[in-house]
Amino acid sequence: MDLKYARLHASKRLLVPFSSYMRSHRNNLFISAMRLQGGERVIDLGGTVEFWDSVLVPLNLTVLNLPGEPHDYSKSSHHNVSCVEGDACKITNYSDQSFDIVFSNSVIEHVGGPEKQRMMAREVRRLAPRYWVQTPSIWFPIEAHTYMPFWWFYPEPVKAYFMRSWFRKLPEWTEMIQGTSVLSHREMRELFPEAKIMTEHLIGITKSYIAVRA
Repeated sequence: MDLKYARLHASKRLLVPFSSYMRSHRNNLFISAMRLQGGERVIDLGGTVEFWDSVLVPLNLTVLNLPGEPHDYSKSSHHNVSCVEGDACKITNYSDQSFDIVFSNSVIEHVGGPEKQRMMAREVRRLAPRYWVQTPSIWFPIEAHTYMPFWWFYPEPVKAYFMRSWFRKLPEWTEMIQGTSVLSHREMRELFPEAKIMTEHLIGITKSYIAVRA
């Protein structure tokens, strides 16, 4: 393995226990906040079928991803799963209030700049009366995508240096980093004015924000 990328892989492995804990904690919060009874129509914007394995309440689950993204049509699940293609910023497949709940985990920061984020927020609010939209916070010491400490506070020339280095070996991943636009608590509140903006913590440090409308 190239030593330049050994840190990325090592950091990811070290964070696995924390990620697993946060996923389980977040799923329990979701189940509680949405008062799931079973059978709810849920659309997951930009997610995976595997993510829902630990949500034991059986759901009518639709997983939407961009065309060309991998789709797990054949996976066995305790949910009634449908995988579809579409753009979370402009969903033409479904009319208003087609679902009971919209769910999105760490996606809105990847759709583009502020206008694209506003478009996705409008789609979330249009598709269902209830929703749960999570996004990472810049204040957590280890950035969720690069695994670099305090990545968002680096001067632009320093970030550009790393980007050039990463792009030579990991172009698609680097493009994903370049297209990431993180949101503040205030920006989440502006995008989802009728929601409660929950702050998620890990070891007392702000890790993410969740717009919840139950």
